[in-house]
Amino acid sequence: MQLEYWETVSDARYQLVHLQNGATSIRSLEAAETFHPVVGPVAEAQALYVNQLRLRERAARHEGEFVIWDVGLGAAANALTVLRATQDLACQLRVVSFDCTLEPLEFALTHAAALGYFGGYEARLREMLRAGRVTFRDGPQSVNWIFHQADFPALLARAVERCSPERPAESEFGPPPHAILFDAYSPARNPAMWTLPLFTNLFRMLDPQRPCAMPTYSRSTIMRVTLLLAGFFVGVGHATGEKTETTLAANTMQLVEEPLDRRWLDRARRSHRAEPLHAPVHHVAPLSDKSWERLQQHPQFR
Repeated sequence: MQLEYWETVSDARYQLVHLQNGATSIRSLEAAETFHPVVGPVAEAQALYVNQLRLRERAARHEGEFVIWDVGLGAAANALTVLRATQDLACQLRVVSFDCTLEPLEFALTHAAALGYFGGYEARLREMLRAGRVTFRDGPQSVNWIFHQADFPALLARAVERCSPERPAESEFGPPPHAILFDAYSPARNPAMWTLPLFTNLFRMLDPQRPCAMPTYSRSTIMRVTLLLAGFFVGVGHATGEKTETTLAANTMQLVEEPLDRRWLDRARRSHRAEPLHAPVHHVAPLSDKSWERLQQHPQFR
């Protein structure tokens, strides 16, 4: 499906674009990629994260802080959609956002009215821009939102190194997450965010006793193999936009409704685009013998 964009407002790095369904989003001119293409910011975040993670249901029944890692803050559409979807619940949310830059959010706040998903949160986001965190109540909901500006792969690797052997799930980011919103630029544009070492480190930061799920918009064989070899259980995710399916990973099979099976495994073995990225350089290759052996030993396929 060929999408049509046209410029409404732009600066040197970003521009507002209209999508074919009438939604407005942001395009990075440097990366040549549009945030939340096809259906727009709110619809994609609702389908990919809120619905697929069953966030309302899980947050409503959870006691204490429900921790969400927002990997790729961008223009904050994912996190804000989550907050708005749960604002009528008596829940405590701890949102930990990561990104290497605040420029998309600063641009988005300048054009908040055109984007349409900021309503009521502008002042709180400006406080987070100023202080790196913001805490507030919204009816019965309480929110503690923290931002880390850094190169995420390097930040994660350092955090894993500093984790205590006795308490490996604890870090400077606070308690381990119950849910992860993973939204990076594509592997072709940002391969460092899609490597096997990164997802292995991310899996190591999870608490085995704390169920955690992570959707991603990619359905590629490379992505699914990468997540499996990192330690996750992996399944088919919900459709969003023009994607007929996405991918859902978790540290427990209980959170994966449609797990990949041995038929998928056989297709991965035959694929010419299945070997994970072991370094931040984008390439495609069939499975190595080592990766194939490791996949066959994964508990999901036993």
